[in-house]
Amino acid sequence: MTKEQEIMSFLSQRVFEPVLNSSTAPKELKNGVNLTIARMNQKNAEGMINYYWSAIVGTERSTKFAKMMKDEGFTRFEDIIDEFRDRFTI
Repeated sequence: MTKEQEIMSFLSQRVFEPVLNSSTAPKELKNGVNLTIARMNQKNAEGMINYYWSAIVGTERSTKFAKMMKDEGFTRFEDIIDEFRDRFTI
């Protein structure tokens, strides 16, 4: 498994799939997750890690999205920060 596959597998299991497989997740949330997956798949491992940390730091759009994820009861990038840091470094 490549480092890129390892990162995406981790994020898929912890963050993406619970939203995408939910029958109650709002369409806007599913669309945002799909967009995040598409953007991350365009990057190498270092780019994926940088993308993750940029999302944590936050922009107006990413902080609003993270709040929506939290309000809907889903795991966010912020919720897995320690595990991500331990597993993936540049």
